[in-house]
Parts: sequence; C-alpha cells; structure tokens
Amino acid sequence: MVKARLIYVCSSCGGTSSKWLGRCPSCSEWNTLVEEKCSGERRKGLVVLSGKGRPVPISELKGSNEARITTGIGEVDRVLGGGIVHGSAILIGGEPGIGKSTLLLQVASNLAELGNRVLYVTGEESARQIRIRAERLGFLPDTLFVYPETCIERVLEASSELKPSIIIIDSIQTVFTETVESAPGSVSQVRESAAVLIANSRSGDVPLFLVGHVTKDGSLAGPRVLEHMVDTVLYFEGEQSHQFRVLRAVKNRYGSSMELGVFEMKDSGLMEVEDPSMVFLADRPVGSSGSAITSSIEGTRSLLVEIQALVSPTPFGVPRRTVVGVDYNRVLLLCAVLEKRVGIELAGSDIYIKVAGGLKLDEPAVDLAVVAAMVSNHLDKAIEAKTAVFGEVGLAGEIRAVSGAASRLKEAKRLGFTRVVMPKDNLKEIKGIKGVEAIGVSLLGDAVDSFFAL
Repeated sequence: MVKARLIYVCSSCGGTSSKWLGRCPSCSEWNTLVEEKCSGERRKGLVVLSGKGRPVPISELKGSNEARITTGIGEVDRVLGGGIVHGSAILIGGEPGIGKSTLLLQVASNLAELGNRVLYVTGEESARQIRIRAERLGFLPDTLFVYPETCIERVLEASSELKPSIIIIDSIQTVFTETVESAPGSVSQVRESAAVLIANSRSGDVPLFLVGHVTKDGSLAGPRVLEHMVDTVLYFEGEQSHQFRVLRAVKNRYGSSMELGVFEMKDSGLMEVEDPSMVFLADRPVGSSGSAITSSIEGTRSLLVEIQALVSPTPFGVPRRTVVGVDYNRVLLLCAVLEKRVGIELAGSDIYIKVAGGLKLDEPAVDLAVVAAMVSNHLDKAIEAKTAVFGEVGLAGEIRAVSGAASRLKEAKRLGFTRVVMPKDNLKEIKGIKGVEAIGVSLLGDAVDSFFAL
C-alpha cells in the first residue's frame, strides 16, 4: 500500500509544491497554495477520448455543415455562435444568485420540449427544489431528467443508461471523483472531475454544460486550467438589484468570443431583450449635463449605451475617482489628456463615471464618450439630445479610427439620432448612409467644441 503524502496545490493555476509557500512559484499569486493529499497511485482512466486507434486525415473529419442544437432562446444561441455544437463543453460562471441555475433550467426545458433528452445533475439543490422552480417557470417536460448526485462515477453510470442528448452539471465545485482523495471543490477534484466529464462528453458526442462558482474578484473559482479544458466560457453578469442580466462569451472555439446576450429577470424567469439599445436608453435624462450616448460593438451587435459622469470640486486634499463599467486606469489617462491637451483642469475635482444599465465596456471606442460626459458635467452644459459619440483618444490628443463605424452609425440612426461625433478617418467608411450628420474630428479640442455645436 502506497503511503499518502501531502502536497500543496495552487488554486489559481493548478501548480504543485512539496511545501507551503506564500507565493505560488508558477503563477506568482499570493496565498493560493492549499493542502491536499496525494496517494501516489496511478490514476485509473474512467473514459477514453476517442475509440479510434489511428490518426485520421483532416479531409475525412466532419466539417461545419453539421447542424447545431438550438436552445430555443435566441440570446443564448447568439452567444454560443448559432447553437450548441455536438460534443462541446460549455462553462458558465457568475455571482451567487445572479440566475445561472434559472437560465440553465430554462435552456434544459426548451431543449427537452424540442425533443431532446436532457440530464440535469444537481449537487446544490434537491429534486423537489428543482421541481418547484420548474413549476414557477412553467416548464415540466417529460424528457427532462433531474438527478441529485455528486459522485462522478454514478453520474456516468446514469448517463450510460439514459443516453441523454445534453448533460448539465450544477455545479462543478460540488461533484467529486472517487479516484481523488481530496474534498469536493478542491483544485484536484475540480480539475479531475471536469477532465472526466469532458472526456466522456466528447467520446459520446454529447454537449456538456458546467456551472462554475466565481471568486471575490469575479473570476471563475478553481484552477485556470479549467477554462482551457472547455470549449466555451460564458459569464452571467449583472447587479442583483437590477432587473437586467448580461450573458457574455469570453472564450468560444466555435464562434465569436465577444458576443453578448441581454435578459430581463422577471417572476416567470429570464426573458430575452430583443432591442437592448432601446432598453438601456429608456430612462436616460434629456437635457441634463454629464450624459453622453455612445455605440459599442459586442460581437456582431452594435449597442447604444449611456455613459454618465459627475465632476465636482473636492472638499478633501486628494480628489476621488470612482469608475463603474469602464476601465479605471483608462479614465485616469483620459483625465490627464484633457488637462494637458485641452486645458480643462480636473486635478481638484472628484470624478465619478458610470455606464448605465450595468454593462461593462472595455473597447477603446468609448473613450470619446467618457470625455464628452466629463466635459459636459464640468462645464454644466448638456450635450444635444440627438447626438451620439464614439472614437478612441490617444495620448497626443488625437482621435483614432475604430472598427465597425458603419454599424455604429446605422444603430444610432435606427434609434433616432441625427448627429454623430466620430473619428475623421472613419468618414470614408460611412458613405451612402443618409439621415445622420457625421461630424469627423481628428483632435480632442475639436471634438469638445463639436459636442455642444448645434
């Protein structure tokens, strides 16, 4: 009998060490090494990835013509790239209570009603709790099978008997495999359990959904290798006090990794938002300073969102900067450019920036809108109500061209905007689009003057 020994595994990258260290030698993260037992025995393989024992020419493999499995929810299909690919592994993460289980139960119910046999494995709730939620959502299909189990070996046995079309594991932190001695939720258990489930999914060509917990900083809990093992990583975001939820793809081997789906949380479950731009702009203050409308590209979709700014003299020695929805360091950079290139003094003011609706924007095309909102509130002068703004701001005060200018302009036109302040270099891309006055600017000073010109 092999004597068990202790090892220390990094919860961030999965690296191991023979002794405890304050800093992981593999990824340099602090306080991430956790103690686990290692028996030293060779791990028994539960499944094999493929039954073929020879290499196959790529010309003989199945191509992209194979039909995907539609979920019946348009926003989910959009984020997945058109539907679920056979044999794919999809990891969905989000904060507790954000609606991950509700979304997957709706997906499972829709798939079951479309004729698919779905196995919903729950390690966090009882079968009765799932039934109560399904009744509230109005779904009770006969081909949706609920299995409250946490042992991977038993899940695989049930899967081999049931032969489902889709498997959902809620959540990966609650299940365990008997081949690993550590407790459920540990780094080794999460890694090994996911590896077994994914290998079983691919060998049987059965799509797999995994629910993952998130840490305090919003990243998926467990080793980072978990994100590399799956084919698609989705984040379900939003504020619990807000009715809107956003499903965002950060990794997708079968589609765009920048797609975004918008939902509204209601008593009957999550409802699709077919026109997100209209919803995000519904309550915007007209004629109020500190509000700027910009167009952001999310995958194949252009969204109009509102950026709000509040600039006020600080009563303290050090001014405060609070940013929600855009990059904090980028806002500091834009403040420095405004002071140096335009002469607008912001060093003695508190600055608060927020993206309305709970969205998170990380593309440089929203730079000009952030500047517009800050200048508008600083001067206490409202931007014309039918004006939209987009463009990247450089350190020299230049306005750089951005991608998708035509799509952004068409979305602004669709929602009734008649003026758009945009990079001058993008004007050649929008020829033929009538009904909107496109104002091209190349310097930040010219852009500031254009915000308020009628």
